[in-house]
Amino acid sequence: MSDQTFTLDELKKYNGQNGQPAYVAIDGVVYNLSAVPQWAGGKHHGNVAGQDLSKAILNSPHLKRVLPKLPVVGKLIV
Repeated sequence: MSDQTFTLDELKKYNGQNGQPAYVAIDGVVYNLSAVPQWAGGKHHGNVAGQDLSKAILNSPHLKRVLPKLPVVGKLIV
């Protein structure tokens, strides 16, 4: 895991819009979703990048199975 850390306020900057990458936090780990076509524009099924989506992923059809395929960019500190 990368040594980079993000607060919730810092994570908000990475919303996948205006040239920013799309990052989300799940269980304290920050993932880069920029290369995932479904997350184009920083949005996917009502979820928005730049947030902690730990609870939202529990309601997704794929649950956490997709996480090992995603690049880790750091960790969320609260």
